[in-house]
Amino acid sequence: MFLDLIKKRRSIRKFLDKPIEAEQIDLLLEAALRAPSSRGLNPWEFIMVTDRDLLGKLSLAKQHGATFLKDAPLGIVVCADPQTCDVWVEDASIASIFIHLAAESLGLGSCWIQIRERMHNTKKSSQEYIAELLNIPAKKQVESIIAIGHPDEKLPPHEQEELLYEKVHKDTYGRPYYKVRV
Repeated sequence: MFLDLIKKRRSIRKFLDKPIEAEQIDLLLEAALRAPSSRGLNPWEFIMVTDRDLLGKLSLAKQHGATFLKDAPLGIVVCADPQTCDVWVEDASIASIFIHLAAESLGLGSCWIQIRERMHNTKKSSQEYIAELLNIPAKKQVESIIAIGHPDEKLPPHEQEELLYEKVHKDTYGRPYYKVRV
């Protein structure tokens, strides 16, 4: 079942104008809270944004690649406390993908919006912009925003022939791994 789920999951940037059920939001949040973290430190925190005005403002968080968030009924801001765990980036990223996969399993579409190391404009980072907008404490860092909604586009799965098997090595770097063809 897991392989079927990841085979069909695609980044969806077009959403129907339809709210997500409260029960589905609760399941997405549960999936996020079940994400593993290094040494069980759980440095991540989540801001569940459903307010249309806030989603519109968040869609301006970076110069490119976030405008579709304004049309999503839900944005989940994934942030973490670097003082809690030295690998907070990895932990927040794992939680983000758990949210993606949970969304797919619920028949919802989702798309990752990278925030860390991005700029809102030439003078302000995306981090600063979002922290001001959502009142996030200074010690917390935003990793991503996950846009979620009912898909208004259907993208075909990537074909197996498209997978980058040339990036897989056997035993040592540079020695090609040959996939067993069935």
